Amino acid sequence: MTDPRAHTDHRSVAMIVGSVSEPSLNARFGDALARLAPRAGLTITTVPIDGLPFFGAHLQKAEDYPDVGRELKDAVDGADGLLVVTPEYNRSIPGVLKNAVDWLSRPVGESSFPGKPTAVIGTSKGVISTAVAQAHLKSILASQGANLVGSPEAYIRYSEGLVDDEGNVTDADTEGFLLTFLRAHRALIDALDEG
Repeated sequence: MTDPRAHTDHRSVAMIVGSVSEPSLNARFGDALARLAPRAGLTITTVPIDGLPFFGAHLQKAEDYPDVGRELKDAVDGADGLLVVTPEYNRSIPGVLKNAVDWLSRPVGESSFPGKPTAVIGTSKGVISTAVAQAHLKSILASQGANLVGSPEAYIRYSEGLVDDEGNVTDADTEGFLLTFLRAHRALIDALDEG
């Protein structure tokens, strides 16, 4: 059955999953979000970060910026919005995700974040899910000029079977909430584009 609220025109979203674990709950969850996205008027494409070397200040000038960093930036800069799906490691974001953020914030004067409509979400099996990691990440992104989805905040507690083998969210209430979250991202993209 077609969702009557589905958009016929889609906005592109680059998705970064802050985990390189195999298997990864957040990668599985991100795939489920991508599957839901068309019903919110979005097309989500995963941007890999596992091949990035550690960022160093000696690489922050445009003339020294390597191709691998440029490819990451091109994928994010070319999308209408950015979605970051983060696990929580030791009450913060994974190092691999912080490394990707550092790459995206450079070269000097070419940050990918200013004005970018950005949504943050994550899942874990813990009771508070990824709330602390998301707070840290949102602080970093806000300091870089990203425009963040403020509401709803999305801390999803992962339980076995929440996402089936085909990538569908099996709980109707959770699916409805995730669609609300994705639609809020779409609304932010539209509002900033019109403004």
